[in-house]
Amino acid sequence: MKRKLLILIGALAVAGVATGVGLLVSAGGSETHGLPPFPGEPEISVISPRDGSKHTTRAVVVKASVNKFELAPTHFQGQPELRQGYIRFSLNKVPEDVSESDIQAAAENPLGNGRVIGRSFDYPRYSGPNGVLAERIGSAGAYSPATQPQIYYHNLPYGFFRLVITLSLNDGTPTPFHTVTHFRIDTP
Repeated sequence: MKRKLLILIGALAVAGVATGVGLLVSAGGSETHGLPPFPGEPEISVISPRDGSKHTTRAVVVKASVNKFELAPTHFQGQPELRQGYIRFSLNKVPEDVSESDIQAAAENPLGNGRVIGRSFDYPRYSGPNGVLAERIGSAGAYSPATQPQIYYHNLPYGFFRLVITLSLNDGTPTPFHTVTHFRIDTP
């Protein structure tokens, strides 16, 4: 009886070690087999332009920092994978003159959260190759997709802008992880 118990305990120990080695090997590789690659929630932050910054040129280089989320250009528009995808850059000009009816409509819109959203700059003429890609996937005027944590906007008019940067899964599904920055294009 003792011998059978010792054999069973030994077999369980060997199975436990084999499982542990298997987990270590799979964690060190590029595939995670459905396991989260790292603990915590994905994070995105703006490197430039800084919130509230003023620019005298009509071009802005936007750079973001992404943590705990893998940008995956080769899987763009593919099957969703945990913590893998691309970035949505959404640039809108903040309206200067807003009518009372626009304010009322925004306040009553359950999706607008009380904000008046101005003209979009997510078209090829403003966001270059990212805008071309936006047209290709049908998101032009809503957001410019990017598989790198940066985008270049040019030919912007003077005024105040709001930029929303959102992490999105491979198939385009937005995640709740986003950041917002504001900047102004002033006359030189």
